[in-house]
Order: sequence, then C-alpha cells, then structure tokens
Amino acid sequence: MSAKKGKIKSPAKINIKNRRAEHDYFVVDRLTAGIVLTGTEIKSIRAGKAGLVDTFCFIRDGEIWVKNMYVAEYAFGSFNRHELRRDRKLLLNKKEIHRLESDTRTPGLTIVPLRLFIDENGRAKLDIGLCRGKREYDKRETLKEKEGRREIERITKGHRY
Repeated sequence: MSAKKGKIKSPAKINIKNRRAEHDYFVVDRLTAGIVLTGTEIKSIRAGKAGLVDTFCFIRDGEIWVKNMYVAEYAFGSFNRHELRRDRKLLLNKKEIHRLESDTRTPGLTIVPLRLFIDENGRAKLDIGLCRGKREYDKRETLKEKEGRREIERITKGHRY
C-alpha cells in the first residue's frame, strides 16, 4: 500500500475578503453559507480569480442569493462558460434564512458578503454578515483606531519611521 493512497490533497489557501464591508458596516452577526456554483466557476475561485466588490445578499421566495459577485472566466474552459456577475444561490438552513429575513426587515440592517474561501473539504464557502451601516464619523473613528494599532505595533517591534 502506497503512502499517497490515503492522503487527501489539501486545497489551496483561498481567502478573498470584502475590505469595503469592514469599512462601511458594523457587523452584527456572522454566518457561513455554501454557494451553488458551476464547474468553471469553482475552478476560477480555486485559482483565486473572484471578487466581492459591490456585492450584497437578498432574500427571495425563502432563498438567499448573492448579487453582483465577480467570478472570472476560467481560462481553460470550453463551451460551458459562465456569466461573470450572475446571481448565485447561497445554502443556509431554513431557520437561518427566516431569522435573517426578519432581521433585515428592521431599518438599517442588510446582509453583506464578508469573505469567500475554500474549506477543508474543497468546497467554496461565503461568510456573510448581518450589518448596520456606519456614519461618516464612525468611519473616521475606525480609521483612527486602526492607525493607533499600527503605531503601537511599530513601537513594540522597535521600528522608527
């Protein structure tokens, strides 16, 4: 029996973040959802060719969808090409969808994709967050805190700039 036979190949570390979401929203709650994809879409995501800029989630007919998520065209794909920015269905339990639906009815809350990654089983997953929008002064305060943390890191490491 060879040593390679029982070993599972670990997937590449894909971690695509929506940096804009952390800047524009306070994250109230986080969930991890699966995504319904076609063959060429998952291959593009595994190659790191996806983006979460200007994406959002919505609930229609008891199902949750992500809108405007960019997945690049797969270079080696033939006739089965996918649309670059199509609506993609997310996989959550009914209870979780109902809870999100009731939470988004309150004004100011929305569902935003936060991170796209490949889990240990090789499946594409999307971290979504129930978010409340930040005001302009909140964004400035967040930037000040971030700058303060960076300054402390520089001082503790002994770097002087």
